[in-house]
Amino acid sequence: MRASLLLPLLLALTAGCSTPEAPAPSSAPPAATERRYLLERVDDAAVVQLYADGFAALPLGEKTLIYHLTQAVLAGRDIYIDQKHPRALEMRGVLEQIVAHPSGIDAPTLGEITRYTKLLWLNNGPYNNLTARKFVLACTPEALLAAAKAAAGNGARFATREGESIEALLARLQPMFFDPAVDPIVTNKNPAPGQDLLLASANNLYSGVSMADLKGFREQYGLNSRLVKRDGRLVEEVYKADGMYGPQIREIIRHLEAAQPFATPAMARALAALVTFYRTGEVRDREAYDIAWVQDNNSPVDTINGFIEVYLDARGVKGSWEGIVSYVNQEKTQRIKTIAAQAQWFEDHMPWDAQYRKPNVQGIVANAIDVVMEGGDSGPITPIGINLPNDQAIREKYGSKSVALSNVVEAYNQSTPGTMRDEFVWTPEEAARSAKHAEFASALTTDMHEVIGHASGRQSARLTEPPQAYIKEYFSALEEGRADLVGLYFIADPKLVELGIIPAADHADVVRAEYESYTRNALVQLRRIREGNQIEEDHMRNRQMIVRWLMANTKAIEQRTRDGKTYLVMVDPEAFRAGVGRLLAEVQRIKSEGDYAAAKALFDAHGVRFDPALRDEVVRRVDALNLPSYTGFVMPVLTPVRAADGSMTDVAISYPLDLTAQMLSFSGVRPTP
Repeated sequence: MRASLLLPLLLALTAGCSTPEAPAPSSAPPAATERRYLLERVDDAAVVQLYADGFAALPLGEKTLIYHLTQAVLAGRDIYIDQKHPRALEMRGVLEQIVAHPSGIDAPTLGEITRYTKLLWLNNGPYNNLTARKFVLACTPEALLAAAKAAAGNGARFATREGESIEALLARLQPMFFDPAVDPIVTNKNPAPGQDLLLASANNLYSGVSMADLKGFREQYGLNSRLVKRDGRLVEEVYKADGMYGPQIREIIRHLEAAQPFATPAMARALAALVTFYRTGEVRDREAYDIAWVQDNNSPVDTINGFIEVYLDARGVKGSWEGIVSYVNQEKTQRIKTIAAQAQWFEDHMPWDAQYRKPNVQGIVANAIDVVMEGGDSGPITPIGINLPNDQAIREKYGSKSVALSNVVEAYNQSTPGTMRDEFVWTPEEAARSAKHAEFASALTTDMHEVIGHASGRQSARLTEPPQAYIKEYFSALEEGRADLVGLYFIADPKLVELGIIPAADHADVVRAEYESYTRNALVQLRRIREGNQIEEDHMRNRQMIVRWLMANTKAIEQRTRDGKTYLVMVDPEAFRAGVGRLLAEVQRIKSEGDYAAAKALFDAHGVRFDPALRDEVVRRVDALNLPSYTGFVMPVLTPVRAADGSMTDVAISYPLDLTAQMLSFSGVRPTP
């Protein structure tokens, strides 16, 4: 599970804070004011350069390891794009050929195609990452065809089917490029009455399969397969080296095997186990990899590579492919390690029924990391915190790893203006508290979300399947809500002062700043859903649910109006924490007991739908400030430095500062910048 950028985005905007300058590595980077973070805006998306300042000082063996692991990520990135929609890769191929061969194309048409292509790159397909809704080209089909023909005249090569012309290719893809009513929502967990949630979802995790088809069917490869209906029966197309996505997976394996000689023994064992899983696709081999990965708790370099998170699947079963490569940022790791070291204390003091507490918390590993490469479900739009593995049985027996993506947070904060600070705060005192404490409070809550949130609790002994099998489409939002509630509950605990994490003199203000920011978030996040009245993204659902439940069941939050504007005002931090404790106890019970009906009732009442008139007001207020809704990152580039005999003597790191150049390079359309 993961913490997304959505919450820190709101906290940073409302706080108007800047991230403290990162500790300087041995080769000091340029000062934040001298380097470019914000590269461009594309509609409501910001494009930001990610920096990995400590990489240059790493030993050659670690640099070499990271290089091979980044190549494994690049080898798999197309898997996730295909998972998003069966036509997404073809669409990207058409667009990239046009963008790479622009000579003679009408300027307005080229500008629109470029805009759309950048959004498709950032979102890994033609669907908004936050709203799940499709975005379309604003030019005409005729203009797109003319651009494609001009690009072909410039040397573009379009991947047409046998005997297919460019005209026929674009006619076949036209509904996806231009018609918002065709496959409008990539993941629809709450379709209209009478609609099936699988058939109403446009992603490529299923083909021709409805929920009714699944009655009595038991999947053997739930996480790593595509489920299709063929000749009237269900067939699992398994993701493995000789199965679906075989060419990409075999290339991933090649790079993972090249990385193993440079890894620590524990990491090499985990990589070997991952290769075995990629070859067989068997559940037992995935479990063996998860165990080997979580038991590698001291390696300075790490990678996540595989079918992991289930947010894309309306059922919450199928894993999306993702890849991350990172190294430990030793200077920023102390706080998260302090929390992890006290995991048993926090477990023992959870506000839920004792039967759902772990009596012996196992092996929680926690680090702050600097990311070098992210792809698939993790990039260019990236999480800021991760806790894995997701397998509940493995977590309870072997523990978990939690990481905070420190350079992602730094790049985000350095690129974000603070002009929204005053728009949604009720008083100058609230604004001042936010400016002073919200950034620290947000980071601390995120650390607890990952380390003692996702890693906590246990399921009832009566459950024979993981909790997601019972809670289904509500599980991801419920689990993200549970982790948020843990952070919100314990940020007010004196234990954090005792541990030296929060100064005693600041504790009350830190707590209040966090509760105020979290409350405002439920209002301001509505700007991201510019049509309809339903939230699809699981992190957004959980935050809406928590605030609206507190409003309905406590006196901690008031909705106020002033000068025709709406505000959500946190008025009682004690009532807020007490309410969080009550809600957390119920959310844990729902998870532990697999109570689908209670999960559905909770989110249907508080977390899914909203007042579109209130959203329209928020949009008007925020649009006047010209701020982005979400952020995508341009990754560092690693280039091997070789001796005359071909041996690698160094790995140079550079920063392309250009989304188009990087994406065309990733696709092989242009050389690496």
